Amino acid sequence: MTTLHGSWIWYDLLSPDPEGSKAFYEAVVGWSMSTGHGEDTDYGFITSADGSMTGGVLHLTQDMLGKGARPCWLGYIGVDDVDASAAAVVAAGGKVLTEPREVPMAGRIAMVADCCGATFYIMTPTPPPAGGTSTAFSALPNPGHMGWNELYAADQDHALSFYTGLFGWTLPEPMDMGPMGTYQFIAHGGVTMGAIMRKPDAVPKSTWCHYIWVESTSAAIERIKAAGGQVINGPHEVPGPLWVVQAIDPQGAMFSLTGHK
Repeated sequence: MTTLHGSWIWYDLLSPDPEGSKAFYEAVVGWSMSTGHGEDTDYGFITSADGSMTGGVLHLTQDMLGKGARPCWLGYIGVDDVDASAAAVVAAGGKVLTEPREVPMAGRIAMVADCCGATFYIMTPTPPPAGGTSTAFSALPNPGHMGWNELYAADQDHALSFYTGLFGWTLPEPMDMGPMGTYQFIAHGGVTMGAIMRKPDAVPKSTWCHYIWVESTSAAIERIKAAGGQVINGPHEVPGPLWVVQAIDPQGAMFSLTGHK
């Protein structure tokens, strides 16, 4: 996306076993993953088959696990000013979980929670020497990139007000899901990039779920099983026509895939 403020620009996998995660996702998604770079042995990068960057891998240390961190995927929303946006998150009913800080050669980031407790990062990136925009998210099928961002919210109306107010997201016509309520699509800069829905009772807390594009969900399911993962939901057909599946990787992080059957 060309507009920074409100765009999904990066995705992190938090893993207690980065080498195990590398083996799993390279087999399932076709990524090339590193588990460290330069002097930082605790953070590596995720590269799609087309050579573009999708995100990173953060090593969950024993200290982090002891403080309550768990394996998961976290997305980054781009903002024009991290410090101002962190203050706005709090004013809108959210929380700042880690204070804004500089990441060398990357930008300024902060981890925050929304009004319902769902966690994500905000980031003002440092532009590369040649400029350019994020390649992490793709609204159209593009294997290895993220293709959908779905929030399970304990209070859907409050969450919609929170995100539209902070990031300027717009709300296309929702889809009626019957007893489950409405599936409210979210858009930014004219691009539909996900949805916000009422949290199902089986989901313990509000959380963002990020979907990875694959060429075939049926083939990916077989790779998930062969690599030691567990399919927990799906495959289900969704408008597109596309299929989705949700699973847990061997390190305990839930993830989702979308693509053709």
